[in-house]
Amino acid sequence: QVQLVESGGGLVQAGGSLRLSCAASGRTFKTSTVGWFRQAPGKEREFVTAINWSGISTNYADSVKGRFTISRDNAKNTVYLQMNSLKPEDTAVYYCAAGAYSIYVIHSYSYWGQGTRVTVSS
Repeated sequence: QVQLVESGGGLVQAGGSLRLSCAASGRTFKTSTVGWFRQAPGKEREFVTAINWSGISTNYADSVKGRFTISRDNAKNTVYLQMNSLKPEDTAVYYCAAGAYSIYVIHSYSYWGQGTRVTVSS
């Protein structure tokens, strides 16, 4: 069993930065792929980025490539999402998820956090 808690969301102006954290409990977290998804108002939840258990392999949606960076510290059971050059279209609730067998597929993730809201003002 893995429990995930996101933090770090908030209100930021366009061009600004935020760092989200996903703190996990559970022994299997260290061997789990972790992903970040986001859901904007009135839209479906979408893939943002994912990182494999070792941190060596990462994947990004085209919309965030070059602006967002995912990383993890397995000693702290935490995954981070550094978001730079934020745009109003990045406004969404951001969720971390773990335990996927296919990183892009939402329903392949076994565990989800409650989400943290990010609002980017223009």
